[in-house]
Amino acid sequence: MNHRLRSLDAFRGFTIAAMVLVNNPGDWGNLYPQLAHAKWHGWTFTDTIFPFFLFIGGVAMALSLGRLAAAGVDKPMLLRKLALRALLIFGIGFLLNLVPHFNWAAVRIPGVLQRIALCTVLAAPLVVYGGVRLQLLAIVVLLAGYAALMLGVDVPGIGAGVLEPGKDLGACLDRALLGPHLWVQAKTWDPEGLLSTLPALASTLIGVLCGRALLGPAAPAEKTIAMLLTGLLLLALGSTFDAILMPINKSLWTPSFCLWMSGWALLAFGAFYWLLDGATNPRVRAIATRWSTPLVIYGMNALFIFALSGLIAKMLGFIKLTAADGSQLSLGKALYAPVKALELAPVNTSLLYALLFNAFMFCIAYGLWRKKWFVKV
Repeated sequence: MNHRLRSLDAFRGFTIAAMVLVNNPGDWGNLYPQLAHAKWHGWTFTDTIFPFFLFIGGVAMALSLGRLAAAGVDKPMLLRKLALRALLIFGIGFLLNLVPHFNWAAVRIPGVLQRIALCTVLAAPLVVYGGVRLQLLAIVVLLAGYAALMLGVDVPGIGAGVLEPGKDLGACLDRALLGPHLWVQAKTWDPEGLLSTLPALASTLIGVLCGRALLGPAAPAEKTIAMLLTGLLLLALGSTFDAILMPINKSLWTPSFCLWMSGWALLAFGAFYWLLDGATNPRVRAIATRWSTPLVIYGMNALFIFALSGLIAKMLGFIKLTAADGSQLSLGKALYAPVKALELAPVNTSLLYALLFNAFMFCIAYGLWRKKWFVKV
């Protein structure tokens, strides 16, 4: 496979559009339940977004390394390339956490981009030097080992196997190793903590295995069926582990969460792949190509759009405007005011603002796409 997968760009674009949507409501106090993370155990649509990113990263890693290996690039060079990419992604995430206060004493070290970076650098040797069997074994070891640690190791003053906010082993390690540099809304734990990066790595490796399968000689229809069946199997495993081992929980990235979300990722990507790269009916493919174009535009600059949207959101909260009476209002609240004044339910004005913010970000992505400017990391 030498061509770029339109389906992967479209799936990436769908995921970044969803992330921009859920990250930028007009009012965090007025959200539709599916546009907010589950409080603790359980899941919502919003909880699918980050594991989709890791899955997509794994697929892209397998495809790009396959092309580079075919071009004769040596393996140490591939490792260095991935390590430098991971370092840059981590740095971007860390800088976003620093903005706008640059408080080095309490800046959050973990984050979404930081986890993507860690998963990239940890997956790299397994992808460059390992085959399917080693990668499958790594997934099993990561999930089983994580479950054993979380359920079997005593947390001082709490005990073993307590899966409550701030009381699990991962939170204990984060407090010990990162101190005050944790998620400010929790302070005692972090949803992108160090220990839960292990099962997140498994999510990436499942994407890698999918990418390797796509490089194989099977027909697109066979690849699609394999993705759909594997997705259903992972959903069944995730549901089983949710019932008998550890609940589905994004903040803890439990094995059930990893498998459940990887199952959904395979089902969703399988649909994108069949419509955009596998369909043999020219009419179906033409229609799918047209409706997917906005998603592809988003997907071609996904990392840049994610980072820029986060920076803009912070600036909207940081920049203050002074009213005639001397009171101060953030720029974000000032922009939301006319939307909020519409005769709609609060959850709908909040959603409308998020959609308008998404449209603004899409305009930026479209401008970059028209100029053929693609920010690669």
